[in-house]
Order: sequence, then structure tokens, then C-alpha cells
Amino acid sequence: MKFINLKLITLLAAVSLCGCVKDPTADGAGGGNAEDVSRKVLATASFGAEQGELLVKVAPEVLAQVAGGVTRSGATRSGVEEFDRVLGNIDAVSFERVFPCDKRHEANMHAAGLDRWYKVTFAPEISLEEASRQLAALEEVSLVQYNGHVVKNFVTSPVSYDEVWGAAAGDRQVNTRAGEAAYFNDPDLNKQWHYKNTGDESLVTPIKAGCDINLEPAWELCTGDPEIIVAVVDEGVAYTHEDLSDNMWVNEAELNGEQGTDDDDNGYKDDVYGYNFVKRQGRPTWTGKSDTGHGTHVAGTVAAVNNNEIGVCGIAGGSGRKDGVRIMSCQIFADGQEATLANTAAAIIYAANNGASILQCSWGSSSGRYTSDEDYKSQRGLECEAFEYFIDTPRPGSVLNGGIAIVAAGNDGAICTYPAAYPRMVCVTSVSTDFTPSTFTNRGLAADIAAPGGDFKYHTSGDKAGYVLSCLPYNLGRYGYYYGTSMACPHVSGVAALGLSYAKQLGKTFQPDEFRSMLLGAVNSLDSYLTGEKHFTSYAANGFDYPSPMDMDSYRGKMGAGMVDAYKMLLAVRGVPAITVRQNEPTQVALADYFGGVESLEYRLEADRDAVQKLGLSVAEGAEGGVTLTCTKQGAALVRVTSSVGGTPLSCEVAVICRAKAASNGGWM
Repeated sequence: MKFINLKLITLLAAVSLCGCVKDPTADGAGGGNAEDVSRKVLATASFGAEQGELLVKVAPEVLAQVAGGVTRSGATRSGVEEFDRVLGNIDAVSFERVFPCDKRHEANMHAAGLDRWYKVTFAPEISLEEASRQLAALEEVSLVQYNGHVVKNFVTSPVSYDEVWGAAAGDRQVNTRAGEAAYFNDPDLNKQWHYKNTGDESLVTPIKAGCDINLEPAWELCTGDPEIIVAVVDEGVAYTHEDLSDNMWVNEAELNGEQGTDDDDNGYKDDVYGYNFVKRQGRPTWTGKSDTGHGTHVAGTVAAVNNNEIGVCGIAGGSGRKDGVRIMSCQIFADGQEATLANTAAAIIYAANNGASILQCSWGSSSGRYTSDEDYKSQRGLECEAFEYFIDTPRPGSVLNGGIAIVAAGNDGAICTYPAAYPRMVCVTSVSTDFTPSTFTNRGLAADIAAPGGDFKYHTSGDKAGYVLSCLPYNLGRYGYYYGTSMACPHVSGVAALGLSYAKQLGKTFQPDEFRSMLLGAVNSLDSYLTGEKHFTSYAANGFDYPSPMDMDSYRGKMGAGMVDAYKMLLAVRGVPAITVRQNEPTQVALADYFGGVESLEYRLEADRDAVQKLGLSVAEGAEGGVTLTCTKQGAALVRVTSSVGGTPLSCEVAVICRAKAASNGGWM
């Protein structure tokens, strides 16, 4: 047993830049026998772990001593005698914190045990197995993690707008469907069927009206808020893009600071729009030979600037007055390179510590790589800890007192991948233009929610327009199409961002679990569409085979709670119930249901002129004090149910939603 000089620990903790006291709730140091050593090693070697690098979680008893011996720029030794003996054995050339010190958040980092993670760089000729065995045998080490890589699990070839429509972006004008007025003046909003689907077969077939996220009614309530930050953990976001620049998160201290200096003292230099964790530099990149524009495309779906007479719209992109949500670029893919596990975890921590409420992650492992939650945690413990920190760390004064992590389910046509499948995440599956699961989408009991992600080898005409349209970097055409659960995922992130923006507008705040439950409840059932078979041209892509036909019954109950609905999300934030009706079909509504079921009172439903005109709404007296609603137009509007008790007027707000087909779960489809 090694004895530690407690006086020395106290002194070093005092002079250490980010020294911390012992955490009495943290796990112990463990032992040195073979079984204990094996248990302490978290391996990801099959993912191509970095040679000559290991991540170690030091025991809480020696944290202060280690912190005192390591400067922010790194060191070669830990300052603990036995630890340093092993570092010498493996010819260690660097020993540094995985997560740079940010004084503003060091207490949170310490509470989560993240300040105990260090990266050891050593001679590459020494095997990972041997180095990890020696490090894990130390009582001063709690865990050893192989430094694997994050894997791109998305389509890697966008289709430019010009390829689909044969028109240069600058030549396009605002156009509408069948004389219908566009909500915003962005010329290609009418091609974003995933926002408002009118069943327009000039875009693509098959297509069904209403297969969208019901965005326009939501925009009438809220279009975004610049205090809500969405961290796009992906390829770099083209922050100079004409349709994104006004909605980029900006670190003012670094923007106005000195080049090459950490002006805000958060551990990162020149991080104006986020940080490039692959190249370890401040500015995101997107013009490398192997870059695909994926991060820019994802960001455009969340927050492309609305109503600016340019390109496309974003779900929470504002109204053209620089009032959209902000995009923070946390780059983990660059020019064919993938960030290591350590750098990806650092990106997640960076997002949390710099104000992001939503983590947008359109990436993951291959289906079946991890067999259970425990298997995922045992192999990628550092990544899991980073996600937990993002979700659980309090954000005092923020609309969401914590965070929400939204992750793509994967495109293997199989079970949902990790990290999406981990219970704390929001796991997003993909739907085509007609309510059917996309041919490539993963699914399963881990799925939480579905969103439009386009489809491949399915549509009979103009199939590229059945993808999702969004922004691309200039070198890839400025605007273009992608398909994948990667494209479904930012729809959910955008709806969540819109919900938080509306909460801020209303002066409301939420806890992460509460808000997550609201998001998963703001959906419309898909199950009535999941019958029979879906036929398409069989294909192989992304290293997977996608055979036709698909048995729709096998997807029932495995696509998540349903298709995300932006308007319902905002109604949930507002606390307003909804009445759903089928177009042109009289619907009986028991008004007493909206006053606790008290049937002894008399009720009225009152709709103003705008609601009547918007829905083609007529109200007739119904049975037992209810009313019969008939709507001739699809849409949504707010009405009031009124009554009185003892001369005191009572009223409550209710939303009426009309679609072509009402859903059995009380939603619409």
C-alpha cells in the first residue's frame, strides 16, 4: 500500500490552477489483481483506437496531487511516485487533462468526476494491451479507456439543388403551390415538403399530404430566440453561409480578442463560432477533399435564416430580424478524419459549458456494435459520462435547467445504434414523404420519435426531391439534398429549439426530463400506415444491403412514439390541449372534458373570425352539451371553451387541428 503525504496534497491543491478537493462519493481506487485490472479497462480497440494513447481516470484520493503536478499545457508525469514509475515504463511523453480547465465550470466538472480524466501519450511500439495492464494495476487509477474514434454513420454524398432542378440558386424566385401564399419569402420553402406537405406530386411520388412536422401553425406562435443555443456535433458548419451567418453562435470575447489567445479563459483559443476538435483549432473547416457539407446541412434544418429572400428556411430560424436560435459548431469530422473518443467527449463538454441547451448528434456506431446499455457504457465510458454531464448539469437562469441530447438512430436498416439507443438520449428514426419508414432507417424498442428524413430508391419520379433540402457549403453548391436519419434528427432538434424559444417567450422554465417527456408526447401516430409491404428497388449503400419489400408490420411500435409535431410541441409548452378533427368530417366534442369533466355546467365554444376562416370552421350544437365541429381546410387555430359558475366567467384555451386523416391516438396524421 502506498502512503500519501496529506500536507503535500493540501499545498498542491492550493497552488494548482484548477485543483479540487476529494469527492467523497466517487468510486474507489480498486486493487491490483488480474480480475480488478481487467474490470478497470474500457476497450474500444476494434474501432481502431489510437496507438500510443490511453485515457485514465485517476482515483479521487490522488486527484489533488495529480492536478498540482500537471499544468494546463500538459506534462510528462503525474507527480505521484508509483504512477510515474509506470509512466516511465511505457515511455510516456505527455500526461494532460482530457478536458481543459474552465474556471467557470470547474465545480460542475469536479462533481461529475470529469476532472479526473487524463490522456497519456506514450511510445507507439508499446502495445495498448500492455500499457493499459500496467496502468490499470495502479491503485491510483480507477479506469483505463482506449481512445477509439467516433464513426460517421451517415450518407456521404449530397445532391446539389442544381442537379435536381437545373437552376442556379441565385436565379430562383419565390414560388408557391396552387396560388397558396408562402409563409416566408425564402424561395425554396415550397420544396421543403418536410415542413409543409401538401401532397404535391410535382415534387415527388409517392407523397401524402400532412406527412410533415406541422411547422406553419407553430411559426404563428414563435419562430425562434437567439438565447437558445443548439450545438451541432458533426462536420464543421459553414459559418459564412448566406443563410446561416446571422444565426451562428458567436463567442464575443474571442471575436474581439487577440488571435492565438484564450481570451475568455475557457481552455480553448480562438473559438469564435465553436471549436474544431479534430484539428484542435478555433475555426471550423468544411472545404477539405473529403468534407461533405453534412454539418452545414444539419444546421440549416435547425436554423437557416427565415424570411431573408434567400434559399431555404430553418425550423427555428427566426423571422428575418436576426431572432433565430443560435448554432454552435462542435466539429468532430474534418477532411476524412474522425475525432477520437477524448475529443468527441470534449466537444460535448464544451457545448454544455458554453451555453448550449440542445446537442444535435447525427452520428453513431454500426448497428449491433454494442449489445446493451451496459456494454456501451463498459466500452465508451468517457463518452457516456460526457453525455450525462450535458444532460444533468444545471443551467441556472436558463429556460432548460440542463440539456437534451438528440441522436440519429442510424441507417443500417436494423436496430437502433448507440449512443442513440442509450435511454437518456432522444433516439430519432426516419420517415419518407408518405408516412412510411424510410428504406434505410433503424428502428426498435430504443426508438423514441420519428421525423422526416427522406428516402432512397423508393420514389418513382424526381426521387432526389424526396430527400431533405437544406444548406450546403459554397464549394458544394450552397443548397442541396441529403437523406438519412441524420436529416430526421435535426428536425427534432429544431422542434425542441422552437419549444424552448416559446418557453422563453412565455417566461416558463423546465427540467430536462420534463421537457423530454413533452417532446416525445408532441407526436402523431404512424402505426395505421404500417401495414402490408413497402416496395422499392433493392440497393446496397453505406456498406449495407437494403432488400425489398419491407414488412410494415415489423415496424409497428418500433419507430418511436410517432412523428414529431412542432405545433403540438408549442401547445405542450403553453399548456393547451388539442381537439383533432378530420377534414370535411363532422366531429363530436364533449366540452366538459376541458373543465375536469363537470357536466352540470353549460359550455360554449367561441372562435374568432381568423380561426373560422383559417379552418373553414363551423360549429353546431351537439349531443349532451357538446358541439359538432366541421373543418373544410387543413390547419390549426386556437379557440376558447367558456362557461360560468355563480356568475363568475370561466374559460380555457383549446387548439383545433384539422388534417386529412385523424389519428386513433387523438393526434392527426
